[in-house]
Amino acid sequence: MQTNESKIVLVTGASSGIGAAVAEGLANEGHQVVAGARRIDRLQELAGRTAGAVHPVRLDVADRASVEAFVKDARERFGRVDALINNAGVMPLSRLDSLLVEEWDRMIDVNVRGLLHGIAAALPHFTAQGGGHFVTIASVGAHQVVPTGAVYCATKYAAWAITEGLRQESDPSIRVTTISPGVVTSELADSITEPGATEAMRTYRANAIEPSAIADAVSYALSQPADVDVNEIVVRPARQR
Repeated sequence: MQTNESKIVLVTGASSGIGAAVAEGLANEGHQVVAGARRIDRLQELAGRTAGAVHPVRLDVADRASVEAFVKDARERFGRVDALINNAGVMPLSRLDSLLVEEWDRMIDVNVRGLLHGIAAALPHFTAQGGGHFVTIASVGAHQVVPTGAVYCATKYAAWAITEGLRQESDPSIRVTTISPGVVTSELADSITEPGATEAMRTYRANAIEPSAIADAVSYALSQPADVDVNEIVVRPARQR
């Protein structure tokens, strides 16, 4: 039996794409959503569509202090935090021989360190209150490597591995879920600067599904009874292989 009780849910990277769809979807289901991202104007637009159920907060997941404040302030405001959706990510794909080292560093900072910052900030609160739910938005890149995707896939494999380790180490009262989307309509590909990778992504995105499909997966995981832990979901377009 699923449970639809209202939760306090934190979502990172909520200004567009999957994060925005997750935040809006959960808010429409009756949850209170604290939405974090650097583009506060986008979050305010989102809040305006959800009758006050989305609470915008400026957030940089690469900054540990920013993430700590994001979680701490939410707990002080609402008295608890029930779930953290670690969604923030970047995807400037490129071949390794392009040597776009700054872009590699950015992916590591956001996709890996940002995830760790979220875990470090929320885990003590979940432990103290006797429960909570971590959801990591990884990627099918956590399961396969493609040309131009070496560093991105490495960061997503790291996200999968970190989250699986968290699941194994956590008390049963803390649920842990990894969701790995396939190609989804989003702004992620807009950060690609290498021409070859840009062209490859244009073809790859021909069969992209909407972010709402991932939002539905998040909702499903969160709505299960406390003794049910949905550990992993892979969601890809039917035409993606």
